[in-house]
Amino acid sequence: MTSVITGAAQALHSAAAAALSKAQVKPGDVVPAEKVKEAGNAAPDAAFPLKLEGKNVIVGVPGAFTGTCTNQVPGYIQKYDQFQAKGVNEIYIVAVNDAFVLKAWKDQLAPSGTPVKFIADDQGILTSKLGLLFDASPLLGAPRSKRYVIITEGDKVVTVTVEPDPSVVTTTAADAILAQL
Repeated sequence: MTSVITGAAQALHSAAAAALSKAQVKPGDVVPAEKVKEAGNAAPDAAFPLKLEGKNVIVGVPGAFTGTCTNQVPGYIQKYDQFQAKGVNEIYIVAVNDAFVLKAWKDQLAPSGTPVKFIADDQGILTSKLGLLFDASPLLGAPRSKRYVIITEGDKVVTVTVEPDPSVVTTTAADAILAQL
């Protein structure tokens, strides 16, 4: 009986991820103004649309505290000044996790603080509208974000880089993105 319920739940997660995902965002598209929450502020009225002004780097990761994500994000924290020197206004780390988890992860990765913003897309709506949601239920229990980086000018997408395998970091590493700017 348990295996039947587990199988049904996995099928539902897969169907939900497929149904929620739209065509992947591409250069020239606009980043949708879906509401998200900043790390640590999970109050229902704390949700806000990303205010993208100037050049921005949006880094999508499958899950806070996962090994690969925890190895990827410090590059953006450590090289924040290099990104700013190349004209980047803000760096956003976006995960389909809740705001409390993202705050704990941010505190672990940058105990002295960081200007990098950790953003909770707790319901996966922004990620879905970007067409970057995938079924991660076998490992993470639910649909999650693909590993990607979007560079914007205001809310207009300039480039989109998506790792073909979300368990590795190659094209979305901080150094690889810096080289694109």
